[in-house]
Formats: sequence, C-alpha cells, structure tokens
Amino acid sequence: MEWATASEAPRTSFVTVVAWIYIVLEGLAAFMLAMQNLLIDVIFPFDQLQEAMTRADGKMPMPPAFTWMFGHLRLVLGLCLAVALIKLAAAIGLLLRHNWARLLFIGVLAFSIAWSFAAIFLQQYMISSMMMMPAPPNAPKNFNEAIEGMMFGLRLVTAVFAIGFAGLYAWMIKKLVSPEIVAEFK
Repeated sequence: MEWATASEAPRTSFVTVVAWIYIVLEGLAAFMLAMQNLLIDVIFPFDQLQEAMTRADGKMPMPPAFTWMFGHLRLVLGLCLAVALIKLAAAIGLLLRHNWARLLFIGVLAFSIAWSFAAIFLQQYMISSMMMMPAPPNAPKNFNEAIEGMMFGLRLVTAVFAIGFAGLYAWMIKKLVSPEIVAEFK
C-alpha cells in the first residue's frame, strides 16, 4: 500500500517576512490604541475633555474638522483599534498560509492605497481650515509666512510618503497574487 504524500509548495520568505513585520507593527499599534482608548476613559475623562473643548472653542473657534474629530474621539480611536486588530488577524493568518488571510491582506493593502491618497486631500482640508484661524495675539510678525512654509513642506512630505507607500502596497499586492505565492495557501 502506497501512502499519498501531500506535496506542499515551498514557503517563500516574502510571505513570512511580510507577515512577521505586520504582526509586530499591528500588535504594537493594537496595544497602543487599546491604551489610548483606556486613557480617554480613565486618565482624561471624556466629559471633561468635551467641556475643555467647548471652553476653548468659545475663545478661539476651531475648524469644523477638528471640532468633529474631538467630538467623536472615542469613535475615531475605536475604529483605528478595529482596523489594527483586523490587520493583525490578517497577518497571523498570512503567516499560517490561510487563503482567506491572503485575500483579506490584499484587501487591506488596496484600502491602504486608497487611504494614502485620500489622506493627502484630508490633510489639505485640515490644513486649509487651520490656516484660516487668526494668529495668536503674541505671535511674531512673520508668523503666517513661517507657518505657510512649514505647511508646504508638510504637504510635500505627505505626498511623497503617500506615493511611496502606495507603490510599496501595489508591489506587495502584485506579489501576493502571483502564482508562486498563491500556491502556498490552502
């Protein structure tokens, strides 16, 4: 009687390295976000934070985007924690060579590409609304010019990083859909 031997495709180091990098990064992100969610409730009680924001908004109105962000801080931090946990689960599944995890990981990378470019526009909106705020009363004369120069640099760096990470994520997707990598997954 002959035993059938399952011939598994060789495991590439690409999948293993990507999985471990994301396990470490998303594990740390999930821990930090869990701590931030905890701190919002324990150290900085949310109602006191809201009250301070209302007082500050009365003295110097904040842009609507910032007001919304602080008004929904629990939601924003909770969503960030959920995304980190999903990415962590996908990375662990990727390491274990589960096909569902490969597909989820590809979806996360595709979303990350879209988010990279959306973040450029979101940043533009946030910075534009911030630039409309009056300068502090004790600001130096060239305050606005200095801030505008800094904001230009920030926009440029953000765009370069967004394009760079989008390219990296696209390359990772291309590798994860290649026949050699697909053969590793069950």
